[in-house]
Amino acid sequence: MKLLKDILYKVSLTSTLGDMELEVSDVVFDSRKVKKGAAFVAVRGTKVDGHDFIEQALGKGANSIICEDLPEEIKSGISYVRVKNSSHALGVIASNYYNNPSQKLKVVAITGTNGKTTCVTLLHRLFMELGYVSGMLSTVENKINEQTLPSTLTTPDAVSINRLMDEMVKAGCTHCFMEASSHAIVQERMAGLDLAGAVFTNITHDHLDYHGTFDEYIKAKKKLFDELPREAFALINADDKRGMVMTQNTKADRKTFGLKYPTDFKAKVLSNTLQGLELDVNGKQVWFRLIGEFNAYNIIAVLGTAVLLGEEEDEVLTQLSKIKGAHGRFDQMELEGVTAIVDYAHTPDALENVLKTIQGVRTGGEKVITVVGCGGNRDKTKRPKMAKIAAQYSDKLVFTSDNPRDEDPMEIIRDMEAGVNPVDFKKTVAIADRKEAIKTACVLASKGDIILVAGKGHETYQEIKGERLPFDDFKTVKELMHLIHAK
Repeated sequence: MKLLKDILYKVSLTSTLGDMELEVSDVVFDSRKVKKGAAFVAVRGTKVDGHDFIEQALGKGANSIICEDLPEEIKSGISYVRVKNSSHALGVIASNYYNNPSQKLKVVAITGTNGKTTCVTLLHRLFMELGYVSGMLSTVENKINEQTLPSTLTTPDAVSINRLMDEMVKAGCTHCFMEASSHAIVQERMAGLDLAGAVFTNITHDHLDYHGTFDEYIKAKKKLFDELPREAFALINADDKRGMVMTQNTKADRKTFGLKYPTDFKAKVLSNTLQGLELDVNGKQVWFRLIGEFNAYNIIAVLGTAVLLGEEEDEVLTQLSKIKGAHGRFDQMELEGVTAIVDYAHTPDALENVLKTIQGVRTGGEKVITVVGCGGNRDKTKRPKMAKIAAQYSDKLVFTSDNPRDEDPMEIIRDMEAGVNPVDFKKTVAIADRKEAIKTACVLASKGDIILVAGKGHETYQEIKGERLPFDDFKTVKELMHLIHAK
């Protein structure tokens, strides 16, 4: 229980009405979750407006309302607080309610189109190996020390973030590594957090269905760095042409990493095989278990982050060399003589990185067979681009459904096919059913070939017509390869 006045500390208030000494039992922004004594924060979302549910929240027992606009009917015995921005206020209020846990942790946020999950996962595993108790908030899973908690969003809502961080503090965690999606940044889900640093991995075509333009997408990422405190660090990929833009207005200590130009943290790829990467890092030759140039960037970003957090470079490199990548990120299996790779790549750049990596490690005689789709109710402009890239780097290509959501999978596939050069059509086939598409790839594969199943990675479901139906690319490709090729 907290006093209302205490959870309003540092919130930008417009006016108050009622008892500010009121005891609050919880902070809630979803009226369906309100229980007796809760403070309800009316947030304006992209689809619904919390102000429309104030009456419902009061009916379920809320004793205080935080909103941008007061309701027409003011009820006696209820405390009302007007704020300038209820989304931002929610983050600050949640932080206060959970005793500002981010102040008791070294929190680092990773943002970028690609690489967030891998960097966060590597950082969490690295700091555990270095002897720290650490937490993680990621697309794949949330972690408190060794405890795994399910994850539904790349970045949770503000209340969940602070609740999880409070649990981390209670479990003895000293560090927390979190993904910061562009949606979360503009929706103020990270408001009220104290960050030790932020990392920018890269920015490429994605989420234009939400942000509208690429420029707005860039601004969303930049906002994270604009709001960093002077004591924090801002570590950016200098090889990305928009990297320096991120830190134009930051007060934080600016640092850079990369492979191409002189930077604070630099590496050079010496060899790249299906077994791993060998990098030259400041004159030291180190072998890592991750694969591909894109992972070289992730490794050097993680190294830079650890050093900026006060760790010794040599010890960091030693521990990093032992660590595997994140689940569903270039995960490979040897199945009946065929190499099967499952990857989350769902943007043009990510798909090109994975396929270029496969091209770089193939010996020449094997076929590359790709299974790929695009999500429904999302950015349509990337569909033909992804198809063109897939066709360019594959010997055989199966277009299929990803998470079609409310769209017809064949319509999505037709959008993809529009990007394929006519000369490449003979190598493509369209199969809307994802299991059948993977089965076709398995039938086409011979010993030595490489199958890439792209787009869903760690996900264990398909979103179809409002339902989440069980579907696991890993299990599916394993079962089908054994069924088709086992003798």
